[in-house]
Amino acid sequence: MTTAPSDKWSDLAVRTGSGAILVALGLWGIWIGGHFFHVMVTVVCGLMIWELTRMMVPMRSNLPRVLGLVAAVAVLIASYLPAGYAMPLLLAPPLIGFGQLPRNRSIFMIFTVMVLLAGFGMMAVRDDLGFWWMLWLVAVVAITDVMGYFAGRVFGGPKFWPKVSPKKTWSGTIGGWVGAGVVGAVFALFLDTSGEIIGFSIALSMASQIGDISESAIKREMGVKDSSSLIPGHGGVLDRFDGMLGASVFLLVVGQLIGFPPGLR
Repeated sequence: MTTAPSDKWSDLAVRTGSGAILVALGLWGIWIGGHFFHVMVTVVCGLMIWELTRMMVPMRSNLPRVLGLVAAVAVLIASYLPAGYAMPLLLAPPLIGFGQLPRNRSIFMIFTVMVLLAGFGMMAVRDDLGFWWMLWLVAVVAITDVMGYFAGRVFGGPKFWPKVSPKKTWSGTIGGWVGAGVVGAVFALFLDTSGEIIGFSIALSMASQIGDISESAIKREMGVKDSSSLIPGHGGVLDRFDGMLGASVFLLVVGQLIGFPPGLR
């Protein structure tokens, strides 16, 4: 059965409104940087762990709130410590949750490690590399999502992984890569870096999509549609920032291996 044209765009207005508010808040936080940005990232990380735990335990349990708070405190303190002291602190919440959850312990532990490393990585990018490189990271993830949404609905075609994410198509996936490459080209000129940033941007887009698909797989496993209903048109914080999760972890790990930023003149 073919989806009616109006159904394809039924959530556009709500998504656009919520997305505009998130973009405005995000840009403001990135621009200010410092303590304000650390707190903003901390809140997002705490909410993501709260949503993740909610999918795994009974609704009446206090465990989601406790683990969300523990994770938030850990990532905030870690942001002010040298990396050697920060790492054990970031790994403590996943281990605490592993010991407390009645089931799905491995999923929680792996995903929580990714969330906290991603938060730590975003703060490191803003603190060490400055506003423009943090903006590049956000722009690549955002354009991947936007181009994926529009390309998928305009061109349609074969599904990417229908059993896990029935709305995602190959056209949307490739559209995200194209958009990321354009962002990389613009920043290559603006930041006077080498053309390698184009390839790095496409790889970052792929990492963003891996984060998105991974979160979709978890929701499918848990039998839920959205991680929560905190953000109209987008679901929960975990639904909205799953792409940033994958991209930030990729940048944190791979950036150390190949040297980042690439070819900066």
